[in-house]
Amino acid sequence: MPVSPRNTAFTRVTALAGQRPVHAAFAWMHGNPKRIMDWQAELVAIPAPPFGEQARSAWLKAHFEKAGLASVQVDSVGNVLGFLPAPNLSPESTGSIVVLSAHIDTVFPAETTLDPVVNGERLEAPGSCDNGAGVVGILAIAHALATNTIALPASLLFLGNVGEEGEGDLRGVRHLYSQSALASRIAAHIVLDGAGADSAVTQALGSRRYQVVVTGPGGHSFTDAGTPNPIAALASALAVLAETPLPHEPRTTLNLGTIQGGTSVNSIPESAQASIDCRSTNSDQLVRLEVALHRAVEDAVERANASAKTGATPSKGVLAFAIHKIGDRPAAHLPADSPLLETLRAVDRHLGLRTDLRLGSTDANIPLSLSIPALSMGAGGEGGGAHTKSEWYSAKDREVGLKRVLLLTLAMTEWAAEQ
Repeated sequence: MPVSPRNTAFTRVTALAGQRPVHAAFAWMHGNPKRIMDWQAELVAIPAPPFGEQARSAWLKAHFEKAGLASVQVDSVGNVLGFLPAPNLSPESTGSIVVLSAHIDTVFPAETTLDPVVNGERLEAPGSCDNGAGVVGILAIAHALATNTIALPASLLFLGNVGEEGEGDLRGVRHLYSQSALASRIAAHIVLDGAGADSAVTQALGSRRYQVVVTGPGGHSFTDAGTPNPIAALASALAVLAETPLPHEPRTTLNLGTIQGGTSVNSIPESAQASIDCRSTNSDQLVRLEVALHRAVEDAVERANASAKTGATPSKGVLAFAIHKIGDRPAAHLPADSPLLETLRAVDRHLGLRTDLRLGSTDANIPLSLSIPALSMGAGGEGGGAHTKSEWYSAKDREVGLKRVLLLTLAMTEWAAEQ
């Protein structure tokens, strides 16, 4: 894939910023801060736990249509799609597409009290920043572009996707790239996630998550003594796994997140289960930890069964185990010479900003793992308390963040049309 030299990227951005329709789009964003904040308060009042995003999908679909986007639709998993300009969506179409996306789900259970409170530029509510800021960011960009009829050389897909948080396992963006006929046409992907205008996630932190279940016949703690105990076997496996050596580089972590099982203090449990989270910047390390997990559990169960069979008290049965993968986010990175990164630096130069490149686990993991230029960035403003009920967002400096996103997006549609 050809690389745009730095001066070419800056020339492209400077030329775009000087166009009258782009100035008009900037003016729309400058003149509508209350409107954008009202959208954000409406959005975060709608519960959207993983696998329960339907109401937010309906809200965003209606707002995409009001913005004037074309071919607005909700796909089979709940993603909301809208386009500028109206694209040719036939299976034979080959024109390049740039994606601007934000996840609509939150970490909070459906029964969480939301009650957003707006005080001037500040919004307080669970999910107000992550990812209320990102969702209304793409909506503001859609209005600014559609209202001012800016000519786009390549189609721009606005995507409000489901399933980014937790057990959602990036299912919305994963669906786009694995099931949609559009996937082969995507030239670049920009993700809006949270607040800020001074950083971008360009290195995708890989993770694999597992649920381990050990089962057995169970029984009475005294009369059935000698029957193998699922909790004891699982605890033994976890103790061994916790001692697995982890390298500092590439940075790799292993977390024993939950453990459950048993009925009462005087019962031999019939089952025990645990959840494990492995993360690394390197895919090979994730494979190594998966092997270590399987070995630790298998060995512990075999030892427990062998001990029970040779014990003085006859065993009623033996243990069995199952290991289920419940999450898999690929590790990847955006090359230093990527045209997307060069263009972001050019936008920063034009706006007088500086971007710190960061590591993270975001929707950008999927396109990056497919060698598609992608990054995740903030939608402007400030925020805090993410993933807590005291989460907040401030729209202070939101405008410069949205200008940053707009210029980057427009420049990438020009780049995509040239490929």
